[in-house]
Amino acid sequence: MVRIGLIMHGITGRMGLNQHLIRSIVAIRRQGGVLLSNGERLMPDPILVGRNLDKVAAIAKAHGIERYTDDLDAALANPEDILFFDAGTTQMRAGLLAKAIHAGKHVYCEKPIAENVEAALEVAELARRKGVKNGVVQDKLFLPGLMKLKMLRDSGFFGRILSVRGEFGYWVFEGDWQPAQRPSWNYRLKDGGGIILDMLCHWRYVLDNLFGEVKAVSCLGATHIPERVDEAGRTYAADADDAAYATFELEGGVVAQLNSSWAVRVRRDDLVTFQVDGTHGSAVAGLTKCWTQHRVNTPKPVWNPDQPQTIDFFKTWDEVPDNWPADNGFKVQWEMFLRHVAEDAPWRFDLMEGVKGVQLAELGLKSWRERRWLDVPALGA
Repeated sequence: MVRIGLIMHGITGRMGLNQHLIRSIVAIRRQGGVLLSNGERLMPDPILVGRNLDKVAAIAKAHGIERYTDDLDAALANPEDILFFDAGTTQMRAGLLAKAIHAGKHVYCEKPIAENVEAALEVAELARRKGVKNGVVQDKLFLPGLMKLKMLRDSGFFGRILSVRGEFGYWVFEGDWQPAQRPSWNYRLKDGGGIILDMLCHWRYVLDNLFGEVKAVSCLGATHIPERVDEAGRTYAADADDAAYATFELEGGVVAQLNSSWAVRVRRDDLVTFQVDGTHGSAVAGLTKCWTQHRVNTPKPVWNPDQPQTIDFFKTWDEVPDNWPADNGFKVQWEMFLRHVAEDAPWRFDLMEGVKGVQLAELGLKSWRERRWLDVPALGA
């Protein structure tokens, strides 16, 4: 068993606690670590860091973790802990990453990696100059549904891909007559909120890796619910965008349309769905499931608004089977990054990939302000 010490910051938040601590690091510890290529097992030994020591201590105790602190500087000064992870606020992230890099730590973090491209590029370049290993969470690529889409693409199922349509979102309650199921900072600009900054970072790596590099964007944002109630029962102005309606031009002429909203009610297969249409076949995927329709199985409807539809369109699709075991996507990526740190295993999702996400979000916001299409330049161009 080989120990790897890691500093985990931001684990009191929803994503940091549930996905990164409980379902990733704690799960990895319970399974006996990460198997390395030489047959040894790598065991993460985390120290939890947060401003509220009582809260951090309670989380540590609940999950069998011995080390915790409210002193980040002291944690970074410990040479036995070589990796720093952040899932805190976007506003603090670039500064925390830079601090950890200067302390000689490898770094791994949630997205967005910064609030703007300038800050994102600065921290990515710092990591490169200092020679530390670095990574950003790209969890959607490890969803079983999207992995099935990738398998279909790689097999040639689609033929030439024509278009991608995505629907993401659900109704987030306003917080008055029912408590909101997302934190209130998501809806305040001053706290780094807004769905464009949040979701276009995701859509960048999904589109780039599965369907073609993003070449241009047109985005319309909206603040549909202008007033919400926070965790303490106080009414506040929700001035951040809570919906985004975006169109992308991808390499090869593929057109992608992705709607993201916290003010939509779900009548689809999942909280996020992607439909991919190609010359030879189409597919629709959610978080875990995926359905296909080949061109030889495509029905031939005729438009006639004077008669009820006789085709049950849902029954004309076939489900892709679960031919491999699906683990938690966050955990899978954690295992990959831990192997990268420990034995230099292959790794593609560095901070420069995170910069691309921030770039697209920034261009999406600019497109909304200026009400026009914008090209997505190569970074450094």
